[in-house]
Amino acid sequence: MNFRAFLGMATALSLVTGAAQALELTDGKVKIGVLTDLSGTYSDLSGRGSVEAARMAVEDFGGQIGGMPIEVVSADHQNKADISSSIARKWYDAEQVDAIFDLVTSSVGLAVQEVGRESKKIVVNNAAGSTALTGKNCSPYGVHYTYDTYALAVGTGSAVVQQGGDSWFFVTADYAFGHDLENTTSTVVKQAGGEVKGAVRHPFPNSDFSSFLLQAQASGAKVIGLANAGSDTINAIKQAREFGIVQGGQSLAGLLLFISDIHSLGLDTAQGLLLTTGFYWDRTDESREWAQRFAQRMGGTMPTMAHAGVYSSVMHYLKAIEAAGTDNSDKVMEQMRATPINDFFAENGVIREDGRMVHDMYLAQVKTPEESQGPWDYYNILRTIPGEEAYRPLSEECPLVKKAS
Repeated sequence: MNFRAFLGMATALSLVTGAAQALELTDGKVKIGVLTDLSGTYSDLSGRGSVEAARMAVEDFGGQIGGMPIEVVSADHQNKADISSSIARKWYDAEQVDAIFDLVTSSVGLAVQEVGRESKKIVVNNAAGSTALTGKNCSPYGVHYTYDTYALAVGTGSAVVQQGGDSWFFVTADYAFGHDLENTTSTVVKQAGGEVKGAVRHPFPNSDFSSFLLQAQASGAKVIGLANAGSDTINAIKQAREFGIVQGGQSLAGLLLFISDIHSLGLDTAQGLLLTTGFYWDRTDESREWAQRFAQRMGGTMPTMAHAGVYSSVMHYLKAIEAAGTDNSDKVMEQMRATPINDFFAENGVIREDGRMVHDMYLAQVKTPEESQGPWDYYNILRTIPGEEAYRPLSEECPLVKKAS
């Protein structure tokens, strides 16, 4: 080996070694876990699309940080808190995972956030909805990124009451997310001058909604609020149409609808539905460009807000590691909170001390078949809901929030 070649190798080695020292990566790499529903009721709205979104973020970041690799691993939590907790502990304790993302299903999100607190590891909830994640169960290592039940209630609930839907009956998924969404929307409806006539809770997941819908029909409420998500919402809407509930004069309000749900329902069935979303692929040039790249990798399927939130949050996390010069969770969280989020997903988004990422939400109405100009052209955006209005104010229910003197 000649001297020039030797010098080149030595220089390259010193650069890599220097980068490792500058970044202070604990095991010489960054490892990201995507814990999601790969096989169940929420697999279309998150699932493989969330894994692919994380991989896209890593690739767009450059695939490495300071010369060291970034790895993405994934697992199916089956919408079960015990399984998700077990996977999270294994990832954090034995497999050197630095942060976990996605976490569709609130019971899963709450369970994994608690594991993250104990392990002092970062947890970013993208597809879970419960406000408890930034309330009594908030964590110094937890971020609630994409949406929550308060934002859905403020958007859809208040809009429906303003349009004359002033009496409600809820069909609710019987777990933390459904309870939270029903309670929050009930409060919004009452504050807007509406009335809640009752509620019924169904098992999660569920396929037969006949008895629950008949109770809702018998209530005489103008609006049947579906406090569920994924295939539960799809099945409830389809069966309500079959029973003639809508034709009989009652309206359906899907309190958590994803574009994947509208695609499954079809515009003939879904037209006119109001919904609140944190992202729509066709809103800006930047969102369209990213969504088209996502669709190319997903067989033509456009991204949900969960998918977009995973990409945005993974990118924000990687930038925070780079800026902080370490993968130490406390320092990375400090950097994530200090840095505004400006990308195709959020404009001037900010992570509060309770972990809530505050950003604009959008009130949308599903187009008629005649209005749609092509595949996945499903929404008319009726209103931008400013982040300060969309999300609840900082609450002292979260022990991280500084108490007023």
